[in-house]
Amino acid sequence: MKILPFDYYQTADILRGAQDLLGKVLVTTVGGIRTSGIIVETEAYRAPDDLACHASRFAHTPRGAAMFAAGGAAYVYFCRNQPLFNILFAPEGMAHCVLIRAVEPLEGIETMQIRRHFPKKHGDLTAGPAKLTQALGIEVATMHGVSLDGTAGIWLEDHNILYEKIGISPRIRVEGAGVAAASLLWRFFAEGNVFVSEKNYFK
Repeated sequence: MKILPFDYYQTADILRGAQDLLGKVLVTTVGGIRTSGIIVETEAYRAPDDLACHASRFAHTPRGAAMFAAGGAAYVYFCRNQPLFNILFAPEGMAHCVLIRAVEPLEGIETMQIRRHFPKKHGDLTAGPAKLTQALGIEVATMHGVSLDGTAGIWLEDHNILYEKIGISPRIRVEGAGVAAASLLWRFFAEGNVFVSEKNYFK
């Protein structure tokens, strides 16, 4: 399948980018094992006006500064000791990113189950940003800042999967960034998909 090219990630329209990622396939190869999942839930983050974006509040820290790199790179950070995977968008100097919140398992499902210690519910395997990074073997130490061109064991492919119904809601648990940031309808998901992490979230 076709790996998404560098140009794909250079758009400054992060809301369109976050929606367009739905149906794209996230692939990793860790220890020679290929795992992948169809992206079914995303959130957009855009500095400097979005206070939920790391670059808006922490631009002068290593975490925030990393967001100003050119689109097409992985932005992986710890949240409650769990790595979360984001994709940088826009040209260098514009700190925009998309958090991948959930994927539908596609390849290497047995490996994903082992990494996730065999969750009881099938839909729980990759239904959440920390769950999918664990299942796909995404780590801060090995994948933060790397290119998504396939050379570093992580990339995106276009399998021409389209979802007819796209749900929209506020982002999950960003209330600490203030009312304005928490009210933005910048979360997008494939309606009815069992792997969406927060199916009834709307404030």
